[in-house]
Amino acid sequence: MQNYKNDKCSLSGKKGTIKMILLIKNGHVINPATETDEVADILAEDGKVVKMEKNIKAKADRVIDAKGCYVMPGFIDMHVHLRDPGQEQKETIETGCNAAAHGGYTTILAMPNTKPVVDNPDVVKYVQNKAKTVGVVNVLQVGAITKGQQGKELADIRGMYEAGIPAISEDGRSVMNSELYREAMEIAAELDIPVLAHCEDINLVNGGVMNEDAHSKELGLKGITNSVEDIIVARDIMLSRDTGAKLHLCHCSTRDSVKMVQHAKMEKTKVTAEVCPHHFTLTSDDIHKIEPSIDQEKKLAIDADADTNFKMNPPLRSREDVQALKEGLRDNIMDVISTDHAPHTFEEKNTSMKKAPFGIVGLETAACLTYTELVLQGYLTPMQMAEKMSYNPAKIVGIDKGDIQPGKIADIVIFDPEKTYKIDKTKFASKGRNTPFDGREVTGKVMATIVDGRVVYEAEA
Repeated sequence: MQNYKNDKCSLSGKKGTIKMILLIKNGHVINPATETDEVADILAEDGKVVKMEKNIKAKADRVIDAKGCYVMPGFIDMHVHLRDPGQEQKETIETGCNAAAHGGYTTILAMPNTKPVVDNPDVVKYVQNKAKTVGVVNVLQVGAITKGQQGKELADIRGMYEAGIPAISEDGRSVMNSELYREAMEIAAELDIPVLAHCEDINLVNGGVMNEDAHSKELGLKGITNSVEDIIVARDIMLSRDTGAKLHLCHCSTRDSVKMVQHAKMEKTKVTAEVCPHHFTLTSDDIHKIEPSIDQEKKLAIDADADTNFKMNPPLRSREDVQALKEGLRDNIMDVISTDHAPHTFEEKNTSMKKAPFGIVGLETAACLTYTELVLQGYLTPMQMAEKMSYNPAKIVGIDKGDIQPGKIADIVIFDPEKTYKIDKTKFASKGRNTPFDGREVTGKVMATIVDGRVVYEAEA
């Protein structure tokens, strides 16, 4: 791969309109589908790539000089909580899509744990129609596995499939009734759609709020053991093997999850797995104590005990787990990097670890954290980054995306690998500010996001 350390990435040119001819010049194209890893120009017209070669000369409504930048297929996030319908105080489809665009995402999969739950075709159509109206990126709505996510009766999976869902999930919880879950997997196998599995044995959680270790005892907080995840990972892999269903394991956090995925793949079980940036970047030791306060200036909750921006599910694990996740991504055992973007209001998070909801935002920090923590540290190449953030998700979901070549839809991200800055949550497009990464110095910045040949986001110079 050529080195572009001395070439600063800058975008120039007049902004285009809805349908336009777009010419991207001098960018370093990274495309896993064709193993393209070279400087080339890209010409897009009416939403599709029409030419990709060196020194394209053509009239265009917009010319972007991407010298010094990587030009990759638009990122695809398999794990986003848009909170709409029913929890619009946390996020809306519009703000969530804007956050996605800021993060380089051109397609996102919305989880079904909304109010009401997405467990029937009508709610699927509501999200689809609203996303078409207010969303600047592609939104694919995932269907719930059980009615109301209560784990008692299967949702109308076939009806939702006819309405356009690409996958089913009970995200936020596991279906603890294995017989019912097996039936859902059989339907998924019949429809040839993946099951996106949240792996958590609720019977073992027992009020835990962080990883069970010496630090949780030090903070006086109940812990969550690795076995809470590992037991359900093992069960789900076995059911996938038995039913032939495509299983995608969400937000894996433990070293034994990596081992089980590796073993399942060796046995040719249809299993893929994702890792979130917070799980390969932070450990439970990063959670710091907060003394209760009534300081109105800082607006700290009087029952605060630790920083709730570090509370997510699954929790931050040990250094050994983090290392295993990094190596699993490096060795292509783990297929996807997703965000588990889970916005909450300040008021919801401004309390104790015991009371605060699980979850952090991630759409606007995933790319820079992946580049900083994995690419710059030598775990991934830029090609692998594009593979795990775009090409692999497209393959798993079964959509014709994650690929930049003539004839394909022009969903593209332009990424500056040299830009160093500090994450600033006050500049997020998301309603959520619940991030543990505020103020963290990172390298790598999304400079532009292009959806269907349209520039939907452009970073400030």
